[in-house]
Amino acid sequence: MLHFPVNHPARPIYRVLAGLVGLYILVFGIWGTIQTLGEPLFDRGDTWVLGLRTNLAFSLVSVIFGIVLIIGASRRGNLGHYMNLTAGVVFLVTSILMMAVLQTEANFLNFSMSTVIVSMFFGLLLLGTGLYDKVGTDEHAAEERRHRHHPVSEAHTR
Repeated sequence: MLHFPVNHPARPIYRVLAGLVGLYILVFGIWGTIQTLGEPLFDRGDTWVLGLRTNLAFSLVSVIFGIVLIIGASRRGNLGHYMNLTAGVVFLVTSILMMAVLQTEANFLNFSMSTVIVSMFFGLLLLGTGLYDKVGTDEHAAEERRHRHHPVSEAHTR
């Protein structure tokens, strides 16, 4: 069974990190949308924004993901926890899939290798923030700490 830390003391820092990732993605998406407005949705052109290659489709998706991440980072409950875990996995899977089709016509989001690397970095960062920003009652947090600090004594009682 997975045991996520509950009420981790650095939780506010992790939420700020997730919010900064969301802010970067939102700014990238807005700027990319402005730069690629009028071009075909899945254009394979040479438009670069904030060091990443983009097209209109990728920019619009980035605006949506940026907003979602900022909303998740601003919530005090476990919504941000689940959103960060999900977004981290989505970023990692997308970056691996887009790297596989990087030099083909299937590169419909117009990724470059720098975009793949940044997406992997953001995926790992969001996954890490999602692992440590779970919120719970004080009793639940104490139970998780007790379970983590005394795994041998727990194993004999089962």
